[in-house]
Amino acid sequence: MAARSKPVFTMEAPKPIGPYSQAMVIGEWVFCSGQIGADPRSGELVGKTAAEQAERALVNLHAVLKDAGSDMSHVVKVTLYLTNMRDFAAVNEVYAKHFGISKPARSTVEVSGLPKGALVEIDAIAEVG
Repeated sequence: MAARSKPVFTMEAPKPIGPYSQAMVIGEWVFCSGQIGADPRSGELVGKTAAEQAERALVNLHAVLKDAGSDMSHVVKVTLYLTNMRDFAAVNEVYAKHFGISKPARSTVEVSGLPKGALVEIDAIAEVG
């Protein structure tokens, strides 16, 4: 029997700004959509620097993972999108605090722009449980 996917939605992370789910759970995996540093209530970006926005994006990611039945220690792959690679070191400091000893595989990509003018976006794949 084929596994069925289940969409994830939590009020603790910003509502999607397009036709997509915050995450999808299928079997023992959760695939999280990209999170920017937006406040879940207002939808406005939090912070002016990439590090400040990364902090909020990671809090948002944690909320989505929690609602999906997972957490940061179960993340196996992250993609980090930066509008300026010069922010790499500052964002890494924030990132390291959220993942601790867990070090998932990661790609970092410089992009020309992100939704709402964000400086950083973070998506993840994690195990459920």
